[in-house]
Parts: sequence; structure tokens; C-alpha cells
Amino acid sequence: MKWLRDLSLSALSAGFVTVLVGFASSAVVVFQAADALGATPAEAASWLWALGVGMGVTGIGMSLRWRMPVTTAWSTAGAAMLITSVSGLSMSEAIGAFMVSAALFMLVGFSGWFERAMSRLPLALAAALMSGVLLRFGLNAFVAAQSQMLLVGSMFLAYLLGRRWWPRYTVIIVLLLGMLLAQLQGLLHLGQVTPQLTWPVWIWPSWSWQALVGVAVPLFVVTMATQNVTGVGVMRAAGYQPPVSRMLGWIGVANLLLAPFGAFALNMSTITAAICTGPDAHVDPARRYMASVFAGLFYLLMGLFGATLTAVLLALPKELVWAIAGFALLGTIGNGLVTALNHERHREAALVTFLVTASGITLFGVGSAFWGLLAGVLVLLLLHGGRG
Repeated sequence: MKWLRDLSLSALSAGFVTVLVGFASSAVVVFQAADALGATPAEAASWLWALGVGMGVTGIGMSLRWRMPVTTAWSTAGAAMLITSVSGLSMSEAIGAFMVSAALFMLVGFSGWFERAMSRLPLALAAALMSGVLLRFGLNAFVAAQSQMLLVGSMFLAYLLGRRWWPRYTVIIVLLLGMLLAQLQGLLHLGQVTPQLTWPVWIWPSWSWQALVGVAVPLFVVTMATQNVTGVGVMRAAGYQPPVSRMLGWIGVANLLLAPFGAFALNMSTITAAICTGPDAHVDPARRYMASVFAGLFYLLMGLFGATLTAVLLALPKELVWAIAGFALLGTIGNGLVTALNHERHREAALVTFLVTASGITLFGVGSAFWGLLAGVLVLLLLHGGRG
């Protein structure tokens, strides 16, 4: 089987870092969203189970089916929106809203509407959008040195030496060194971690117009605007041509089936996708899909052992997580900027897209990725009348 020949340690490393970064950077937002709905500990753990299974199954299945690194994720923007939008709603009403939102994902996916819209987006703007989203991770890697200079400085030196001598294994070398140094400095606290399985909890849905208007529609819009648009842009910027309609449609199917267990919104990944599509996953772009397969396997483990994994990741110093995320994304950020600024006709629009996205601005509850893309398209229309 071809996928067996495409196995590599660099893909395994990239898959692990993908899950590490995705979970450590936003899991707390998911727990806060569950808490806002009054979830019991068992229900909150079920949310993690449903999300892990959904991300794992879709990532593995679509990556093997289309032989490209397809990484799915939960909607961090959607979770943040839930924290402030579910006041007065019951858990069952929220579950009903999750199902309606998932059905909308299926509709815009299988209908082909979303793919037709994305096909009109110039590659320069897609690359600028990706670079703007990822910039803060690159910056945070060096900001972390303020509080842990030895740890982060040593990891950066290992990154440089790895890029020169062992480029395929750079990320895993940096990660292992970081964990070793953190242990020697007494920054790891793994003593209280014990393996514990997570079990799904079915929650019967109910529907109300308040949940439909206040949760389902905003969750759909925020996830599409800030996650799926950028996710497609990341893959296109890396040189892939994903079958967007089918991907989005099948993600919607998985989301709909798992919503009663707490899967509030699944989408095409942005930040973690950039790790799997980047050169550190494999020097050969045709073999990078295995990084997403490994990421899917780790996501399945995350779902099955959610409580244990939460304890493990909480035991890691935040500086280590910031550093490994930033260093793993340096190549992707650089390649994105080259692509964004290479086309002179699109350069100004791409630069505006990058700057607005990187600014982190939030307007009307919608994040900077959407406004960056909107600003870039506006510049393109005003300067060139929309002509590529």
C-alpha cells in the first residue's frame, strides 16, 4: 500500500506538533464554552471526545482519500462566540443549534457555492491571509524568551542546527530538547497524570428560534468567515488544490452526527494545517498527507483520553508550546510572504490583507482574518476593478 511507503518520522513529528499546538492553544476556550452552558464534567469531557473523534476521522479519511494534508479542527472562534452567546439557553437547545449549523456546512459544501467563491480569490491574497494569521505564532516564539531565555534560546539554536544538518527531523529534535530542558529545570509536572478513558454522553437536541438566531446562524457565519476561508487559503498557498466542496460537505456530515455528543463546530484547519502542509512535514509535498494522517490518529487519542491529555498539556510550560509552534511555522510564514508579495499586480492588496489580518482586530464579534480578506478584496477591486 502506497501510504506505508510514505511513512516518515518527520510526518509523525509534524502530526504530533499539530495536535500539541491545536489543543494547547485553544482547549481552554472549549471548556469555557461548555461551562457557559452548565455542562457537567462528564458532558464537558464528551465535548472533547466528540471533537477528537470528528477531527481524527475526517482528517485521516480525507487525507488518505485525496493524498493531500487535510487537517480539520474545532472552531476556536465559534467556541469564543458561544461563551458570550448562550446565556439563557439550555444545553439541549445549544445542541439543536449545533446540528442546524452543521447542516448549513453540508449545504454550502455539497452545493459547491463555497468552492466557486474561493476559486475567485487570487493566490497572493490567500497566502497573505495565511501569513497574517500565523504571524502572531512566530512572534510569540520569541516573546516567550522574555520569561524562559535558556529554554527558548536553546530550542532556537537546535532549530537552526537542525535546519542545516537534519531538516526532516528538525521539529522533533526541538520538541525533545525542549521537553528535556523543561524537565531539568523543574518546569514539567507530570507526576499527577494518570490514564483515564473518556466516554461520550448523548444529549437530546431541542430547537428554539432564540437558539437558531442567536447561536446556529452566528456559529455558521463565524466559522465560515474565520476558519474555512483561511483553511482553504492555507492549502492553496502551499500548492494544493483541494476538492473544497466535498471536503466541507463531509466535515459537515461528521459535525452533524457528533453534535449530540458536543461537537459544536468542525472546520478546515488553519494554523495546524500550515504545520502539516509545510516543508517540515516532508520535503516532498506529495508525501505530506501522512502528517495529517498522524495528526488524525493523535486527535482520536485525544478524544479517547481527553482528560488525561488535558492534564499532560497543562503540565507543559506555555513557553515550550509557544516556541515549538512558532519555530514549526517559520518556514510556512516565509513561503507565504514570498507568494503573497511576488505578484506585483496583487502586491498592495496582499500587503493590506496581511497587515489587517496580523493586527488581530475584531469588529462586530468577527475576527481579523475575515476583515483582512475583505480589505484585500476591496483594494483589489478599487485598484484593478477585480481583474486578476
